[in-house]
Amino acid sequence: MSVTLSNLSLRNARRQAKDYLVYFVTIVMAAALLYAFNCLAFSEEIHTLSQNMSQISMMIVISSIIIVCIFGWLVSYAARFMLSRRSRELGTYILTGLEQKQVARLFFLENLAVGGCAMVLGLAFGNLIFQALRAIVLALFGQKYHFTFEFSMQSAGLTFLYFTFIYLMALLRCRRQICKMKIYDLIYMERQNEGAVFKTSRKRQYIFIVSVVFGILGTLLLIFGNLSVGMAGFLCIIVFLYGFFLTFASGVPAFFDKHPAKKYQGHSLIVFRNLTAKLGTMGILMATISLLFTATLITEGGGLVFNNIFTGRAAQESCFDLYIGSGSADGVSDRYLDYIEQKIPLRQSFLYYIYQSGHSQLIDALNQDVYHYGYQQDPVIRYSDYAALRAIAGYETVALEPGQYLIHCNMALKKWFGSYQKPVTIGDVTLNAGGIYNEYLMQKFGTGNGHYYVIVVPDETADSLMIHHQAYAASTSRPVSEAESLQLMQIREELNIESQTASDYDAIHTKSYEQAYAASMIAVTVFPMYFLALALTMTAATILTIQQLSESDRYRQQFRLLQKLGMDDCEMARTLRTQFLIYYVMPAIPPVLIGTPFILHLANATEPGLMVGASSPTVIAGIALGMFFLIYALYLMVAYISMKRNVLPDVPLREK
Repeated sequence: MSVTLSNLSLRNARRQAKDYLVYFVTIVMAAALLYAFNCLAFSEEIHTLSQNMSQISMMIVISSIIIVCIFGWLVSYAARFMLSRRSRELGTYILTGLEQKQVARLFFLENLAVGGCAMVLGLAFGNLIFQALRAIVLALFGQKYHFTFEFSMQSAGLTFLYFTFIYLMALLRCRRQICKMKIYDLIYMERQNEGAVFKTSRKRQYIFIVSVVFGILGTLLLIFGNLSVGMAGFLCIIVFLYGFFLTFASGVPAFFDKHPAKKYQGHSLIVFRNLTAKLGTMGILMATISLLFTATLITEGGGLVFNNIFTGRAAQESCFDLYIGSGSADGVSDRYLDYIEQKIPLRQSFLYYIYQSGHSQLIDALNQDVYHYGYQQDPVIRYSDYAALRAIAGYETVALEPGQYLIHCNMALKKWFGSYQKPVTIGDVTLNAGGIYNEYLMQKFGTGNGHYYVIVVPDETADSLMIHHQAYAASTSRPVSEAESLQLMQIREELNIESQTASDYDAIHTKSYEQAYAASMIAVTVFPMYFLALALTMTAATILTIQQLSESDRYRQQFRLLQKLGMDDCEMARTLRTQFLIYYVMPAIPPVLIGTPFILHLANATEPGLMVGASSPTVIAGIALGMFFLIYALYLMVAYISMKRNVLPDVPLREK
């Protein structure tokens, strides 16, 4: 009997993998992603790229635990769903003489075989994903990529533990359920549905209105609140989603009962009869899927925002090979300069000053639109120093006409200064507006070349002004190493301890360190966020798809009957497509309405000059939506083609 059960388990496992191919492919992808990111966490090559990469193991392990819970829910749901769909078959086994424990073992073994095959295939495919991730990380650090096949026993072992936990928790629960159920309950388990929670029309309307109010309130709190307020907003959104889908799903039949004429417009009767049959008993599931999609969009958008923050800041702070902005009244310390002279080969370098204009004309005008700090008066730089800075940074030479001033600002302020064009008083001299330039020039902080902007004036005009701080810029013959950057920062800490003045804080930036730091933060922060977003999308889309594909037999019978009643092939295909689109679009609408304003607000909350051009908030929101709907559309397309082949086998894939 044990041999028969084993053969039966393998046969059923093959059939199950075929019938639920989307689910099987998703589990393979889950194993591949877990293995690939585990390889990233355990890779010594990745860790040695920068000291900041030491955090990547912890971040990936934390995100992997969250993702294991998500995939665990997917496997648990799929196992229960397949149990309900096969309950009549399993009950028949018991009626033919098998014991319930044997049937439970049969179901356990066949699902375990599916999981085992998925994990083996996932490990093979995961190595390719790891190579892609490895290539991206190396590119972030400016390193060359060479393909090398690697198999990490640590990563494979951890992935095996994850899958063992996922499948044992899900299948042991189903095994206990089979053993405890009566034969009657097992045979008719497929007919058990969620049921309408709110049965009266008045209660549905009341809950629907309250849930919408909670949704609006939750979105506002999520956008404009701090962390604690944002958590309260997220709870309000959860209330909204479950209230909305429970009342909407149960309210659709009531709507058509009150408006019977609308049932017979076009193919509404067929489309909404099939949809309400599912949606009326899937309110909680649809709300959960919509919640996952909301978390997906927020995570994707947050990842894109953080990616642009890190890359934007790195670009701002790495325009010079080496920069030191002194926060001390004594200027740049000789200890920095001595170390640089001994250890770092230089091509060009010079010390210069940032001055104060004696007035706050531009600051007062800008404060209405831009948050400003770092200066009480407009920052000024001599034209000759500005020209030298441009040469060190590799920018083209610009001219300053007599009696004029230039403005160098970040990209966010270029339009504002372009419309300002007023004379500016510098000391006792009044200058007219000249050109405006916006290349990166270390303008982010109080010890930089101005904060967001600096006024370029003739040398003789600046010589009589009060000095704000001294700075040092240099171009080097080779990149400044991470160890050298850290040594300069160590000198800064020693100087701060000796001076015992918290305000004497020097800004130290090297191009290599800033770029490596940005790359590290992207790998440590953004990669896990994309990992999580992909897992959320795959889980929710898979559940929707297996729910829909499981109805193939019932839909086939319905459309065969409709064909006999005179509906042509194009009408049937159009009806099926409309039904599919409504079913898939519904749980995606609330996430778009919630996630889009959140992403826009998050992107706008960064410092001026970061989110501009291709990194503007609208572009980021568009990319986040595009990434989400691209993956979602793949699942929809696969499900639609599969359903169409099963339900409408005589209809060509392209409608007439």
